[in-house]
Amino acid sequence: MRIVVLVSGTGSNLQAVIDAVAAGDLPNVEIAAVGADKHGTYGVQRSAEAGIETFVVNFKDFADRGDWNHALTEKCLSYAPDYVVSSGFMRIVGEEFINAFDGTYINTHPALLPSFPGAHGVRDALAYGVKVTGCTVHIADAGVDTGPILRQEAVAIEETDTEETLHERIKVVERRLLIATLADLAAN
Repeated sequence: MRIVVLVSGTGSNLQAVIDAVAAGDLPNVEIAAVGADKHGTYGVQRSAEAGIETFVVNFKDFADRGDWNHALTEKCLSYAPDYVVSSGFMRIVGEEFINAFDGTYINTHPALLPSFPGAHGVRDALAYGVKVTGCTVHIADAGVDTGPILRQEAVAIEETDTEETLHERIKVVERRLLIATLADLAAN
């Protein structure tokens, strides 16, 4: 199963996938390429160091979101992936991208969807005062953090949690769920 992974930041989920592929835990998964929406992301650096092809479709290089979305779609299509994985990719993709990867665009989100969608799921859960949050791996569609849920797992909120400490604990679960999801998809 060929995947393209999209990143915007440090790439800790990406590193977990790279490590799982290297360790033989994802024997049927090939990371065809890793792409980013801006230059200088640590996630792209991680993939380059692992010998994986990288690309950047810099959002700031385009006159409008539609042009950027088209370029990202074409670049991802050029790798003929079975799935595209949003791994901390902090851009909302447009209809062209969603249609091109209909049912094959995987996203991870640091909340138990449909609760707390959007860019600040951890902050929103803390502000609301819930006692349990978690993470979700789902097929992304045209909505914001909507689409069929593939896996979810709860993470208890501790009294001493800050946004940062809670997010770090969620990321540990998120990495495990992403790898398990990829393994299941590759097996089928």
